[in-house]
Amino acid sequence: MAMTCIPEFHRLSLRIFLLLSASVLLCSHVVSIHSQKSEGALTVVENTDGGGGGTEEEEVVTVEDDDLEVVQPKEEWQTLKPGQAVPAGSHVRLNLQTGEREVRLGEEKLKYWTQEHREEEEESKSSFNFDELKRAMKKMKEELNLASKDKDLQDSLASRFRPLEELKKDMAELDLLVESDVQIMRRLLDQLNSTNTTTEQRLSILLELEYLVHQVDNAQTLCSMGGLQLILDGLNSSDFRLQESSAFVLGSALSSNPVVQVKAVENGALQTLLTTLATVQPVSVKKKVLFAVASLLRHFPFAQQHFVSHGGLQVLSELFRADVGGILQTRIVTMLYDMISEKELISQAGLDWVQDPSHEERVRQYSQVSLQGELLEKGWCSLVPQLLQSTEHDHREKALRALLAMAPVCLDRYRSDSALAGSLHSLRLQYQDIIQSDTILGEENGYFIELVELLDALQVKLK
Repeated sequence: MAMTCIPEFHRLSLRIFLLLSASVLLCSHVVSIHSQKSEGALTVVENTDGGGGGTEEEEVVTVEDDDLEVVQPKEEWQTLKPGQAVPAGSHVRLNLQTGEREVRLGEEKLKYWTQEHREEEEESKSSFNFDELKRAMKKMKEELNLASKDKDLQDSLASRFRPLEELKKDMAELDLLVESDVQIMRRLLDQLNSTNTTTEQRLSILLELEYLVHQVDNAQTLCSMGGLQLILDGLNSSDFRLQESSAFVLGSALSSNPVVQVKAVENGALQTLLTTLATVQPVSVKKKVLFAVASLLRHFPFAQQHFVSHGGLQVLSELFRADVGGILQTRIVTMLYDMISEKELISQAGLDWVQDPSHEERVRQYSQVSLQGELLEKGWCSLVPQLLQSTEHDHREKALRALLAMAPVCLDRYRSDSALAGSLHSLRLQYQDIIQSDTILGEENGYFIELVELLDALQVKLK
């Protein structure tokens, strides 16, 4: 029994001996620092959180001596050399295996040691310190001085770089090569008017012009250069591609540009466009021509008056009847709706518009556009409801809005049209089913709700 207790006693004695030795070593080290530096250089307290393994841990409280070399602790343990101090709040331990002091950040600082701090630390590792930068600048200065004394080196550098005066001359030449939009349009119009220009080249020129005339100033400059007449000549071309491209350029130049609208009417653009629509043309050409007509008529009562008086509604009605796919029909109905809405808005303008000096003149001009009577006479009250048979919701929406706008003139025709009442009832049931299905699925579709409201408004007028 005694023999078994002796080894356990030896192990316990050995542990006590190691702890006493560590305490003596730590105390002697602290005394050594205290004797070498001023008082209060490094004060430690016992870490009650405990430590494991072969270390004892202390928490640094203060650093008071400015002569000490202060080590900035990090997230990991690092060796603390004799004579070095650490900031307050750091953790210091004695590694019993190596006999060296080690330091790291305190628990509170580790808690807030974010990824941003780690990235900043990594960047600071890779950056130059002041001494390294100073040495690099000194080396650079020495090399420059050496180069200034070495003529061969100067000649070598001169051969690798061009003289400043030569560079300035080249830059001035480059400035001359930069064309303004006006210069570009002048060049394009000259090429378009040349007899040597091929059809493919003309198509490319028209494409560039269409891009340029989206800017209001460029479109007006095109007119002042005589380009408008060249575009109208393209509408009379025997090549369908040139007709389509010319109509596209014209429509883009006319969009929201009153100056160009006036110039186009003065140059007979409306008659040319109506003639193109009345003749046999591919659908692609007619789409672009309709775009040009709509751009010409928008917010321009004078052009609308001439359009109606020159048989424009008759041309559109024939085009509407001939269109099978409904593509042109939707564009035509949208154009009619815009014309009716403009006139209605002007007549119902508020006090702010009435005080505008030009408002009275605009009201007078719109009053001369006998649009409603022509719509009734040319059969549009029965043509527009045909668009409700389309499978496209957008086409139906355009038709419903146009039917409501035409109701003051066409109401009697609507009431006598049994097919219209059936179409309205069928569409309402269809859209109500769509709305209910979307509601069950938790989806909201305001578009179909708006269509139902249009249908209800039209049905109210029919009662």
